[in-house]
Amino acid sequence: MSEQLKIAITGVSGRMGRMLVGTIGGSDKAVVVSALERSGHDWIGNDLGLCTGGQPSGITVTDDVDAAFAAADVVVDFTAPAATIAFASAAVRAGTAHVIGTTGMTEQELNALSAAGAGGVTVRAGNMSLGVNLLVQLTKRVAAALDDDYDIEVIEAHHNQKVDAPSGTALMLGEAAAEGRGVSLRDVSDRGRDGITGARRRGDIGFSAIRGGDIIGEHDVLFAATGERITLRHVASDRSVFARGALKAALWTKGRPPGAYDMLDVLGLSSG
Repeated sequence: MSEQLKIAITGVSGRMGRMLVGTIGGSDKAVVVSALERSGHDWIGNDLGLCTGGQPSGITVTDDVDAAFAAADVVVDFTAPAATIAFASAAVRAGTAHVIGTTGMTEQELNALSAAGAGGVTVRAGNMSLGVNLLVQLTKRVAAALDDDYDIEVIEAHHNQKVDAPSGTALMLGEAAAEGRGVSLRDVSDRGRDGITGARRRGDIGFSAIRGGDIIGEHDVLFAATGERITLRHVASDRSVFARGALKAALWTKGRPPGAYDMLDVLGLSSG
């Protein structure tokens, strides 16, 4: 059997961090070698296995980014924009691939991330599940086939602790719809409706966000015309689909040349 891929996990105490520990722990192709948390966190200095409610793992949770990355082949990162940008620079310094599931980035932050990660191997996606990435491709094709008689609305629902809206996945779907129509999402995005907004502008791509309870992730792309509606839908019922996708992306980075990739590349769905 080939040597296992060595993975560092950032934000290890979070929802996705814990899920990644379990998912990677169940794989015979990869192993967690480093676990990171922000300075001052209660887990720092403690055994990762005990922190996650299991047996001792021999891995001490740390806030030493450079040391953690140096021990790994790939870092898997579901944190926050500012942290992810800093991690991108550290990954390049360590020669470690960087798999990014962080969402909620502004255009300025995305530009900073691109600059910080230049020269390294980066895989970034607003959603790492196979189903969502197929939905992205379908959205692009349907948008290309239908004209502006069909209004496009991206409707997403998540748990009440999610801090960004629209979700990264919703924005991926909006970008796909805009690309299918040959327009820039920036020019046609409708992301806020309150009060007397006036009639919907022809050709706009709208976004609606729902937050409540423990919803893991639901995304609909609605194409609505006079007399008919078409809905493309993805529902995540288990957060492990994102962790499995992240692990797939991490394994895919092995031997890749420097560059900025996404899940369409990982899944062989990229048209580029």
